Amino acid sequence: MAALQRTRGGRLRMLLVMAVCAAPVIASYFTFYVLKPSGRAYGELIVPTVDLPGELTLHDLSGHAVESASLKGQWLLTLVQSSACDEACERLLFMQRQLREMLGKERDKVDKVLLIPDDAPLRPALQQALTTGIPVTILRAPAAQLQAFLQPAAGHALSDHLFLIDPMGRWMWRSPAHPDPVQVKNDLNRLLKANAGWDKPGR
Repeated sequence: MAALQRTRGGRLRMLLVMAVCAAPVIASYFTFYVLKPSGRAYGELIVPTVDLPGELTLHDLSGHAVESASLKGQWLLTLVQSSACDEACERLLFMQRQLREMLGKERDKVDKVLLIPDDAPLRPALQQALTTGIPVTILRAPAAQLQAFLQPAAGHALSDHLFLIDPMGRWMWRSPAHPDPVQVKNDLNRLLKANAGWDKPGR
């Protein structure tokens, strides 16, 4: 009987820990979907959300494998761009960096991620720019796997959008093509302000 009580007590403690960890994210969803404090979102909320695939094959620029689970724990402001990275790509990368800074005291809750669906090298100048200051997490992933996880709006490509993945690894928001940074910032603020208790430093 004592062993059974200890087992039940352990399970209860585990459930409480899980509830505490998930509470900030649940609060943000409740604020966005139920309270709707500032009207409708500028970007598109993904309903239902899409879980980060456990089988997503990720590698860093040195070719080392990266577990997809390692991306969890932060909001991920994510871009999908080819290694060639044309002028439109560079504008979005600049916007990604500025958006994080525009979040002020909330910025440490957000990581910048660049997913590259090919194996070509990045231009040295671009790689240096992306790793200066608060670096972008740059990972390569097969195009087919990325397309099975993230979806563009009809008539557009993945490279036209910013994507937001929540700390539990779920894709839950997509910007319009050619996004307005002020409008994107408003959406991000609405999600993050319900997460005052989520203060995990970026990677």
